[in-house]
This record gives sequence, C-alpha cells and structure tokens, in this order.
Amino acid sequence: MRRELAAEAFGTFALVFAGTGAIVINDVTGGAITHVGVALTFGLVVLALIYALGEVSGAHLNPAVTIGFWAARRFPGRQVAPYLFAQVSGALIASAVLRLLFDGDKTHLGATVPRDWPMQSFVLEFVLTLVLMFVILSVSTGAKEKGLLAGVAVGAVIGFEAMFAGPISGASMNPARSLAPALVAGHLDHLWIYLAAPTLGALTAVGLCRGVQAPGCCQTAGGCA
Repeated sequence: MRRELAAEAFGTFALVFAGTGAIVINDVTGGAITHVGVALTFGLVVLALIYALGEVSGAHLNPAVTIGFWAARRFPGRQVAPYLFAQVSGALIASAVLRLLFDGDKTHLGATVPRDWPMQSFVLEFVLTLVLMFVILSVSTGAKEKGLLAGVAVGAVIGFEAMFAGPISGASMNPARSLAPALVAGHLDHLWIYLAAPTLGALTAVGLCRGVQAPGCCQTAGGCA
C-alpha cells in the first residue's frame, strides 16, 4: 500500500506541475506555450504516467477516477481515502513549488475558473469527466490503467477535451488538479464546480459503462473490455 500511495502522490505532483506549470509559463511568457501546447502537455504527461505507474497504483491521479473505480466495484472502499489524500497532497506540493518559482509573477497558478456563467462550466466538466471515466473503465483492467493502448487512449481523451473545452471551463476533470492551485493561489471562487462536477460525471460513467459494455463491466474486477 505504501508504494501505491507514493506512486499516486508523485504521479499527481507530476501531472499538476507539468500541466498547470504549462499554463503559468504560457501566461508569464506572453503565450509561448499556446493553448494547444497546454492541452498537449496535460495529455502527454498523463500518457507517460500511466505507462510509468499503471502497474504500481493504477495511475488514477484523480480523486474522481478513484471514486469512479470504487463505484464500479473495482476498488476497495478502505483504500479510497488514502488514495485521495495522496493525490491532493501531491497536487498541493506541485502548486507550492510553482508558487515559489513564479512568486514575482501575477498568476493564478493554473486555477480553473468559468469563462462565462457557472452552470455552463459545471455541465462541461460533468460531460468531460463522464467521457473520460467511460474510456478509462473501458480500457482498464480492474482498477488499473495498464496495457498497450490504455495510456494512449486516456492521454488522447484528456488532450482533446482540454483542447476544445479548456477556454470555457478550464477542462479540469480532476478535483485535485483544481483544488491545489485554488488553495495555494487563494482563488476559491467557483471551486465547488470543479469538485462536484467531475465526481458526478465519473459516477454517471459507471452507469453508462454498465449499459453499454458487456455484462459484468462494473460489477467484477474483470474490466469492461
């Protein structure tokens, strides 16, 4: 269990450091990374981490994903809280490091905020996470994202969803990714959207998996495929 928690903490640290770091550097350099570059950074870092950590912890890196696996009966309830603690801790450390590196710059550390009205971003985050969790359930084995194409599939979903929805909602899909920069930068407005919508989206994806995939998809450890 210790190795799994260390993997989740480090993996979420790397995800938030690279992904929100790309946003921060794009801001302070006047757009050198570009929106497309930010989206690709999120997708690529998740792709790499799945291959690096999938065999250790499952590379959840996301409280909504862990809760989704638990709801799908692929993950023991006693491990949910430790996983969530590890993920949030890793994300907070990443945001703290970025704050130290860019303390002199006026940046929100990649905090996610709605571009327009809050419910628009709530629905977007709900649907984005629903699609992401459905793909994860479909390509994973038990509660582990592993296999030849799992990283490519999940990384691609995160990349293309960040590409088209990022300018509106921030395309978080991950409560830890939104919570950490919000707390460290002190921008807590609308944080509830990025905690509630991804969690509800992940839970809804479990029901969708049961309805679309083969019987037993989300009732055993056998996976959807």
